[in-house]
Amino acid sequence: MSFSNEVKSEIISAVTDKDKKFACLYGLILFCNRITHDEICFQSENRQVAEMFSSLVSEIFKNSVKMNEDVIERKKGTSLYSFNITGDENVKTVIDRFRIDPDDREIDLKNIDNNSIANFLAGVFLSCGSVNNPESGYHLEFVINSCRLCDDLNRILGSFDLKAKTVTRKNNNILYIKESENIEEILTFMGAQNSTLEIMNIKILKDMRNRVNRVRNCDMANLNKTSAASVSQLQDIRLIESNLGLENLPDTLREIAEARLENPEFSLNDLGEILDPPIGRSGVNHRLKRIKQIANQIRKENNE
Repeated sequence: MSFSNEVKSEIISAVTDKDKKFACLYGLILFCNRITHDEICFQSENRQVAEMFSSLVSEIFKNSVKMNEDVIERKKGTSLYSFNITGDENVKTVIDRFRIDPDDREIDLKNIDNNSIANFLAGVFLSCGSVNNPESGYHLEFVINSCRLCDDLNRILGSFDLKAKTVTRKNNNILYIKESENIEEILTFMGAQNSTLEIMNIKILKDMRNRVNRVRNCDMANLNKTSAASVSQLQDIRLIESNLGLENLPDTLREIAEARLENPEFSLNDLGEILDPPIGRSGVNHRLKRIKQIANQIRKENNE
């Protein structure tokens, strides 16, 4: 399974209650392949996304909207899952429910509860988004066939300080993000926390490999040990940050947590030296062990 499909699978599992499903379906439909007054066409190469779309339409509209489903077999063993909603009454039911103008699609925030904007963005990503394997580079994009929708989505991302750029490709508007930190933020926001951690881990390992290439006679075994420990420590810190907030940690633990976040490649000795006042390796190790204990308690409470 590609990294992009792994992300989509994780996002799908996070869409649970009624409001989340409604917002997600709105994103799926609004950014689908085609909407006219007599047809709505949604297509996806991802089977899970296709199944989710079918399930949400049936649930939200209580089986009152009929769809034609088709699977188109492609070369190299891939499939395209296609759903067509046709007939004036069926199409009108959908576009009236979501207040969609087929002639000028735009994002209507009245359809999105304040707590469901993340699920709307999840639906948009499932409908027209993809993300590269971080091993090959950092790139997340939305392929949008409407300038109005592209601008609307860009404004929403901007409201969360997520900086995206646009380009035209094959008559489509491409809204893309290349900064790894912004990609991590939007994936986390949409419910793909594990995928975010994977990007962070790969980024740390990349930084470590680059450092090895720059520094001669480096002890590879120690570097790998430091890298693995740093990855584990960052996971613990991110978990505490998202569940408890670093500001609620004792000052000594908050200080070392922030130092590790800012310097993932540092050894324990290096971390200790940048603290004020500096502390030794054993002191740093003791504080990080206390952080791990807090993280493990959160995992226990969350049944992770």
